[in-house]
Amino acid sequence: MTQDPSSPVLHPYWPRDLRLDGYQPNDRSMGQILAFLFSVSGVLLVATWILTGRASKMGPARRLAICWFMVCGFIHGVIEGWFSLYYAVIPQDQSFLSQLWKEYGKGDSRYIIADNFTVCMETITAWAWGPLSLWTVISFLQGQPHRFVLQLIVSLGQLYGDVLYFFTEYRDGFRHGEVGHPLYFWFYFVFMNALWIVIPSALIVDAWINLSHAQRSADTANRAAGKPKRT
Repeated sequence: MTQDPSSPVLHPYWPRDLRLDGYQPNDRSMGQILAFLFSVSGVLLVATWILTGRASKMGPARRLAICWFMVCGFIHGVIEGWFSLYYAVIPQDQSFLSQLWKEYGKGDSRYIIADNFTVCMETITAWAWGPLSLWTVISFLQGQPHRFVLQLIVSLGQLYGDVLYFFTEYRDGFRHGEVGHPLYFWFYFVFMNALWIVIPSALIVDAWINLSHAQRSADTANRAAGKPKRT
């Protein structure tokens, strides 16, 4: 929606002529919101690191991967889950997680206007990749045989969704944020989302290597036993 150019813009979002009826500015500071996000993520990282050290003998890289999936479970299931449920009222809502999204929306106003792609993408992320991330954590802690299958599925889903997230905004001309802003554009929009490009890409390669090794071992065992190779 657009508003009369003579009317004052009473929000921090882009494009600047965006009209947000009923919008309420946050009453919590950026520091409080970011402190919550990073402190909870930090606690989960530390707790999962300790848990993986006690559960089984894993290398540091594997333990970090499990920590990543635990944090993903929190971000996808709780934070993005909130958006998937309450996206329609976030601009005027003062609940803490709504304020978190209003803060993030300064880097991408699609979360404020309930853009169709964003709502669909975040709903899938919340209700598919959130629970599957936690299942991936459990599968590694218990040494379940499908653990790398889960890692591959979740990582592919995350990578695909994030590529579409960036590409759709590129196609829109980066019109939903202030391009070049050091915090809102480079940190919120670029850096925080680029994590879901870089890390899932590395985990896809890792899953590929481990699944290929398992299949190679199975093929070798079948040939040694004189059994036909499974397809």
